[in-house]
Amino acid sequence: MHTPDLTSAVLNRRSAVLGAIGLLALPAMQAKAATASKTKKQPPPAVWPHASQVPGGVARLSLGPSAKRPQAFAGDVPLLVLRDAIEWTALVGIPLAAEPGEASIAVRAEGRPERQIAYTVAPKQYREQRLTVAPRTVDLSPEDQARYERERDHLATVMATLTDMPPDASLQMRVPVPGRRSSSFGLRRVFNGQSRNPHSGMDIAAGTGTPVLAPLPGKVIDTGDYFFNGGTVWLDHGGGLLTMYCHLSRVDVKVGDVLKTGEPLAAVGATGRVTGPHLHWSVMLNRAMVDPALFIAA
Repeated sequence: MHTPDLTSAVLNRRSAVLGAIGLLALPAMQAKAATASKTKKQPPPAVWPHASQVPGGVARLSLGPSAKRPQAFAGDVPLLVLRDAIEWTALVGIPLAAEPGEASIAVRAEGRPERQIAYTVAPKQYREQRLTVAPRTVDLSPEDQARYERERDHLATVMATLTDMPPDASLQMRVPVPGRRSSSFGLRRVFNGQSRNPHSGMDIAAGTGTPVLAPLPGKVIDTGDYFFNGGTVWLDHGGGLLTMYCHLSRVDVKVGDVLKTGEPLAAVGATGRVTGPHLHWSVMLNRAMVDPALFIAA
């Protein structure tokens, strides 16, 4: 008759003991959870430009720590080398015409023999776009062809610009003009049925007269009105990192001007070979046009 009461008493006693044990263990469990939270792996901080080892992308190659900045080269072209709190990194602009496969850079550091660092260029398939433009901008007259060749030779000297850059500079860029991306980098274009080189920049749709702002601190190294690019400005950000702005309706700077991030340099237009007003924005790294999207926040 008393068995149920005895069982109940035993169960109640066991529950009390387990409850006491649980209370004693709670602080330890909380401490363990707090430690686990602190040691939980955090995502790495964002770096710019983002790595993208494809034609038109950027390879970020570790050079290791050293007291002095090492030199790095792709062929005979110097590369941009930056440092963080731990090591030096070489930034390699990969040309759109690069063949997928193995590639390498040469590294020279004081007191050490030259060494090679290998990396792999992965394939990437870019889209195609067909456009209809004025026939004279596709089938050039002898006069226009001569003008284009003069401008090409001049721009080759602009694109070879190489000045020093602070080794801890941030390369996160601001978008130079607000608007919808009307054409993406790498797009293979067909003008009036004739295939041309891939699109080497980012097109941003914006109305004529919209201010164009500097994405990083930089120095104006060229302005002009070119056959294909129309009104154009080039900025030098140091270390072989250049940016170009095309089809401008107005240029508000001159060669030698030094701009801070966000300062105006020109206005959007529809000059040169275009189908409507927009900004063509190009980023060049070690003389290779690379995707501007790698330098901006998503």
